[in-house]
Amino acid sequence: MSTPIVMEIKLKRVNKIYREGESLSGILVINSKTDLNHQGINLYIDGTVGLSLSSKNVGVFEAFYNSVKPVNVLHYTVEVAKSGKLPNGKTEFPFEVPLSPKSSAKMLYETYQGVYVNVSYTIKSEMKTGLLKKDKLEQVEFFVEYPPVVPEDLVNSKYVDFSLEPEKLKIKDKNLVVPDFKVVGTMDNTVHSILKPYTGTIKVVHSHTPIRSIEVQLVRVETCGCAEGYSKDVTEIQNIQIADGDVCRGLDIPIYMIFPRLFSCPSVQANNFKIEFEVNLVIVFNDSKHTCVTENFPILIGRY
Repeated sequence: MSTPIVMEIKLKRVNKIYREGESLSGILVINSKTDLNHQGINLYIDGTVGLSLSSKNVGVFEAFYNSVKPVNVLHYTVEVAKSGKLPNGKTEFPFEVPLSPKSSAKMLYETYQGVYVNVSYTIKSEMKTGLLKKDKLEQVEFFVEYPPVVPEDLVNSKYVDFSLEPEKLKIKDKNLVVPDFKVVGTMDNTVHSILKPYTGTIKVVHSHTPIRSIEVQLVRVETCGCAEGYSKDVTEIQNIQIADGDVCRGLDIPIYMIFPRLFSCPSVQANNFKIEFEVNLVIVFNDSKHTCVTENFPILIGRY
């Protein structure tokens, strides 16, 4: 019967949030009820940008295969202990590693969980126990955030007034009959801090057809590829209903949306991938076809 071994990685920061240039520090704890022989204990710290293609691009996958390989932006190997023996009970190994990007990497990107682009950071411990035993592994994820920086684009940022009515819509289906309506509003900014809510107002001036719902969608635009070819895909992150039913005419309806953690991040434009964001205003009419009208607002997200 094998002796139970408990290995745990404890980071000093409870929230596990770090920034480039800081040190990742903590303790590797190993518990064993008997003396423990081992062939070496190592720590591996990695940061990876995972890229993938949507199914619609499978046919052209070979055309830019190299551009969708994972991008390694951080890698350290730390030898915690050479081959030897650990006494029974608890043994602690403190560690401290600087968080600096690899020489081939431009920077440490923020942790982000997308559909086709994922940025993740992990610290893994490995204790080699010999040929006849299974190595002991433990892994913990930590998070990287950018330091607060005011974007240069903020100087040119301004509120956006909009007006929606049938004459101003780009309708691809010529057979589609759009109800007679007019909706006006304001989006408060084109550059947003991820720490603050997205805000604005909308007002229904008139609508001959009853309104079923008004919604605000946050969508991600993920681009993978290089000069040989790009895969650009738009997916929804969240949908917030700001009005239910046939709303009062002339009433200002507030727009207030929080950017979700991990599923959104400051906008990124790297050599072989981009992460951008847009907001869709969706008006659904209560007719037989539930006609849907959408207005799109590209936005730039920063951390400031």
